[in-house]
Amino acid sequence: MKPMPSGYKLHDYIIGAQIGKGSNAAVYEAAARFTPKREEEEEEEVKLREEEEEVKEGAPSLTCCSFRRFPLAIKMMWNFGAGSSSEAILSSMSQELVPAGRLALKPEGEEPLDGHFGFLPRRVSAHPNVIRVHRAFTAEVPLLPGAREEYPDVLPARLNPGGLGNNRTLFLVMKSYPGTLRQFLSGNQPSRRQRVLMLLQLLEGVQHLCSEGVAHRDLKTDNILLELDSAGCPRLVISDFGCCLSQSDCSLQLPFNSMWVSRGGNACLMAPEVSSASPGRASVIDYRKADGWAVGAVAYEIFGEQNPFYGAGGLQSRSYEETQLPPPPPTAPADVQLVIQLLLRRSPSKRPSARVAANMLHLSLWGGRALSNLRKLSDWLLCQSAVVLLGGCSGPGGVHGGGGASEELPVQPGSGGASHRGGVPAVRPGGGQRRLIRLTFRPNKRILPSR
Repeated sequence: MKPMPSGYKLHDYIIGAQIGKGSNAAVYEAAARFTPKREEEEEEEVKLREEEEEVKEGAPSLTCCSFRRFPLAIKMMWNFGAGSSSEAILSSMSQELVPAGRLALKPEGEEPLDGHFGFLPRRVSAHPNVIRVHRAFTAEVPLLPGAREEYPDVLPARLNPGGLGNNRTLFLVMKSYPGTLRQFLSGNQPSRRQRVLMLLQLLEGVQHLCSEGVAHRDLKTDNILLELDSAGCPRLVISDFGCCLSQSDCSLQLPFNSMWVSRGGNACLMAPEVSSASPGRASVIDYRKADGWAVGAVAYEIFGEQNPFYGAGGLQSRSYEETQLPPPPPTAPADVQLVIQLLLRRSPSKRPSARVAANMLHLSLWGGRALSNLRKLSDWLLCQSAVVLLGGCSGPGGVHGGGGASEELPVQPGSGGASHRGGVPAVRPGGGQRRLIRLTFRPNKRILPSR
């Protein structure tokens, strides 16, 4: 998206139709008034309106629809108990600001929070699979289309005499996506490779959040937005951070000393270590692998199966046994089935991190048949480790430091026995004397350089 020079007020936007509503907010399509419209966009408006009428009669479209005329989405939060001052609202709803960009808040709007009214949450850096909030501001609650019919109780008394909401609330501006993962799966039949890619993207998004000290705690297909790229491949982003845990020390360890401490949202997809935790003086909930467990459950839906933790007869995360899980989706490749089974391990110590699970899917997609043969896998890892090691030894100049034509690395995996050895020539940074680094690989041990 293009940088927005303004956009810190509600009247900076043209508000369109409502595109979503949840338990704590409503979402509307929007366009920036301060963004000049191109001539070709104006010529397409009539055609787009015709497409919208067709879409209203059928299933939601992910390729046309009004999001082309309204490239933004504005999320209006419900405000029942946060008061009507900007400082109180921002402090109370600070979790929504975790995916906010550096310029999302006006600088003068951030200053009061770093003091008497509390502290801004840790914000995550941009990532392709995590929603980005471009603007966040407080304003008076307006009477938007469908408000009296859709959510009369959350309106302030000035708009509805029986309303319980406060006069001001928080508004979040982000890119508009044509649908959720749930909507996409209900109306489309993606290929097996596309399903694996969607699962991989979720794991990459979760890994990014975890590495920056954030646990989403409310992962489900309704909270995952989706668009199609130019090749028709789905691209996912994790959204709705209202239940997230954000910690400056990145430990993702939450002291659970009282029953009033929130475990997060979506009880059906709480990891076992979260749902079964008991409050106590020394009790701590470890969220480092909790989102990865939820991805394992969502994977069933991605591959066209019923989520085993949903429905009246669904399993309970706090009490299920691994033997009770249904077989992994048969539409998933064998190695992806293994990843799903590992993600749903009850014990976090036996469960792979999102990073490890994502790496396994990378190998499945682009590692050829390396996973099917341990010997091939060890040889492949040896070659990759050699490239990484020499890249680190050689500095910014590359493997050969001084530049010039590149040459293949003559890595020669061994022919058997307990170890594999291969000599890799390297040059000192700047083109010094050539030396030989010998890499020794032993199964289940680190790769060590020996001279």
